[in-house]
Amino acid sequence: MKLLHWKEEYSIGIQGVDHEHRELIDLINHLHEELDRPGSKLTVPAFFGDLLKGISAHFALEEKCMRDHDYDRLDLHKSDHERLLDELREMMDAFEHAEDVDRVDLARRLDTWFSRHFRTHDAELHRMLGNSH
Repeated sequence: MKLLHWKEEYSIGIQGVDHEHRELIDLINHLHEELDRPGSKLTVPAFFGDLLKGISAHFALEEKCMRDHDYDRLDLHKSDHERLLDELREMMDAFEHAEDVDRVDLARRLDTWFSRHFRTHDAELHRMLGNSH
């Protein structure tokens, strides 16, 4: 069962970026399915560790693109990335000792986390840069 589903509100209207964001959601769902699989070696902390790694790589790529294009709001966008990573670490802490994950709570937190950043900072970034990356 999927933890997150793509919503049109996540879309920023640039096919390549929307595809990359869909891949992040696919990563979350893949990790979640592995976590739920009987006999899986994936632990809740490992789930978040792999998620953090994937999202950090996405942010690093996005920040490189902003630097390459002299994006004038790089500092603001990067600050939001740092805030988001802090929030993800807080989620990690909240679920660290959980034997089982409250799917509804986790899905709600991740949905809020994604939709807020995608609709604001990412949408603005990609409107400014267009399809140039």
